[in-house]
Amino acid sequence: MTLLTPTDLYARIAWLGVVADSDADISSVARDHVELAWEGFVGDCHSGLTRPACVRVKRQHEVGTEIRNTRQISIVSAEELAEVAAAMELDRLDPAWLGASMVVEGVPDFTLIPPSTRLVFESGACLTVDTENAPCRHPGDVIERHHPGKGRGFAMKARTKRGVTAWVERPGQLALGDRARLHVPPRRLHPLI
Repeated sequence: MTLLTPTDLYARIAWLGVVADSDADISSVARDHVELAWEGFVGDCHSGLTRPACVRVKRQHEVGTEIRNTRQISIVSAEELAEVAAAMELDRLDPAWLGASMVVEGVPDFTLIPPSTRLVFESGACLTVDTENAPCRHPGDVIERHHPGKGRGFAMKARTKRGVTAWVERPGQLALGDRARLHVPPRRLHPLI
C-alpha cells in the first residue's frame, strides 16, 4: 500500500542556482537549467551523498561527524520571498543572496509542506523534502552587503518562510519553467509528541 498521495498542487521552477564554495560566499549563481544527480545539483558545493554534521543537527550528532546528506538542495518560494522582502522593507530579495538552489511558485505556505513530501517533476526527476530550512545569519550577512542596516532582520522576518531542504530521490534534468506535482505523506501525529 502506498502512503504518498498525489495532490492538485504544482510547483513551477521560477529560478535555479548553484553555490560554488559556501566557505567563500554563500551566494548562488543563477542557471537556466541544472543536472540533478544522486548527490544533488552537479557543480554545487552542497552536493554529496554524505556531509559533515553541522550545528543544525548538534543534538543528534557531534559536529563534524559524517552523516547522510539530506540538505543537498535548498528550495524557497517566490511568494514567501516577497513576503519576507516586504517585512524587511525591501523591494525584493534576490534568491542568490540566500544561497538558494531553487525558487518555486504556485504553492501557498510552501515552507510548511510536510517532511517526506515528494516534488515529482514531469520529466520523472524527483526531490524528497527533508525539513524546514531554519533561517540563519549567513544570508543576513549577504543581504547586509547589498542593503546596509537590513541584513540583521532576516532571520527573524524569514521564520517559517525560509523554504525547505531536499535530497534527490530520482536524478534528471531541471530547467526554468518545469513543474512538479506535490505528493504528500499522511498527516498523523505520534500520540506522545
